[in-house]
Amino acid sequence: MQINRVALLTDFDTLTITGVTATEVKIRGGLMTTKAKFPVTAGSIVVPFGHVIGNEKWRGSQIAQRLQGKIRLIFEDGLGLVDFHLSNRTCIFYISEADLVAGDEFKRRLVQFRNASSLGGIVIVERTQISDQYFLAVQKLVVLELGMVLLPVANQGEASQLITQLVREQSKDHDSNPFLRKQCSQLAEPSVFRTVQQIPGVGKTKALLLLQHFGSIHRLCNASVEELELVVGQTVAQQIYSFLCS
Repeated sequence: MQINRVALLTDFDTLTITGVTATEVKIRGGLMTTKAKFPVTAGSIVVPFGHVIGNEKWRGSQIAQRLQGKIRLIFEDGLGLVDFHLSNRTCIFYISEADLVAGDEFKRRLVQFRNASSLGGIVIVERTQISDQYFLAVQKLVVLELGMVLLPVANQGEASQLITQLVREQSKDHDSNPFLRKQCSQLAEPSVFRTVQQIPGVGKTKALLLLQHFGSIHRLCNASVEELELVVGQTVAQQIYSFLCS
């Protein structure tokens, strides 16, 4: 599947999107302004290679169930606006049939993300017999006015297949690099992963990042605070260093 981006329009003076916020949202020369109403964390997530980080609200969903066994899915609280992070640069929003029928809440969510983040946004939309009447308006908002990618699906099962394909496409470039393949091979031992995960302040995501970065438990244990900070930030780095050196 080839995904083409459509650049944000700039050849008009003012375009008003009605129903996006309580006040009008205007685009002038490609710049959109609106008041923030959601916690925005897009861009603050570091995604380990070969994994997808999902918003906790999707745990137990049909998408999550279909993704299990095909890709490595980690659930995290606090993703804010985003439903899934595919990489450090790309995230996914899922707009269901119910979201489209319910009204403009999903529009406010997309507008705020676009204002607050430089990440590449992919919007997966359920296009069904019921929601088809809203599709053209959603397409105009997402592609022309927000400059994001729009991918229609029939249901969550089809969406899971699409996400799997997107992750595999991203993996191709990585697999061609022998150095990165060697790093990933170090994660094959589950006991090592579980050990690192038990370090205070670490958890699943940071354990993967640490093992991918340092390559072995030995190098991790001998890392300085400064080296750890490059991977997990200052606060967690200090916790890890204190735990390993105590």
